[in-house]
Amino acid sequence: MTDKVNEAFLVIMVICLALLGLVTFFMIFLAVRYRRGKNPNPEDISGSLPLEITWTVVPAILVFIMFWYGWVNFKAMRTVPEKAFNVNVTARMWSWSFEYPDGFKTTTLMVPAGRPVNLDIISEDVLHSLFIPAFKIKEDAVPGMHTRLWFTAPAPGEYTIFCSEYCGQGHSSMISKVVAMTEKDFSTWYQTHGDKEAVGKAVPDVPKLLDEHGCLDCHTTDGSELTGPSFKGIYGRKIVVISRGKERALTVDDAYLLSSVLYPDKDIVKGYEDIMPSFKDELSEKELAAIINYLKELK
Repeated sequence: MTDKVNEAFLVIMVICLALLGLVTFFMIFLAVRYRRGKNPNPEDISGSLPLEITWTVVPAILVFIMFWYGWVNFKAMRTVPEKAFNVNVTARMWSWSFEYPDGFKTTTLMVPAGRPVNLDIISEDVLHSLFIPAFKIKEDAVPGMHTRLWFTAPAPGEYTIFCSEYCGQGHSSMISKVVAMTEKDFSTWYQTHGDKEAVGKAVPDVPKLLDEHGCLDCHTTDGSELTGPSFKGIYGRKIVVISRGKERALTVDDAYLLSSVLYPDKDIVKGYEDIMPSFKDELSEKELAAIINYLKELK
């Protein structure tokens, strides 16, 4: 697919550059050839049918050629191969979530190299746009609407994913990556990570979890503030929240932290906006417990 996009881009670019050169040449040539000093008395010139046919037919042919390359590639990009590996993509401020056929989720897109991958994309909040420059592909993530995109990673390696639609303060940090593996390595990874028992036994890496899920785009661990309150010293702190339009004071404890992650719009800390998405379906009970314990120790 990337080769076809490059081919279409090259053809259109060559045609445009050739036309630019031709127009520039004749503009300069005619300006010099028919300058006022050499032709003080203008003459009436009758039309030329051959010229009119030429500059009508030739551009029409060139436009058709560019349209054809664009149309052929557009159809190819919109026609998902039958044996494509399907992944559901969820965009939110300001991170990506990738769900595989067995229900397992990651924040990094893991794919087999050389095999078509079909992405079903949706947004939880605002308009985002999934952009993978290495594959020359981009597709909007729209709230309440499913969009599709497919690609084939040409070789094992890592390829950067960006959000190319401005979506708020953390837009520039909404970055992930595609990790393409050999079919054998991917099969091993998929079977291992798809094993819920094995995943459940793994010890959660909390700093990594916070980073991968976009928590650190709004919250810091050093006491400074961004869009949301800092995690540093938050446990045991007395705060004022807005609950159903009314203010109330509370002390941050296990129950509050759990509620804030699962139902962030229930109690909104006074002075901050209600923009945090729910992580109800993103984190396991073990991961939630690990995060709460981590915040207890972050003084």
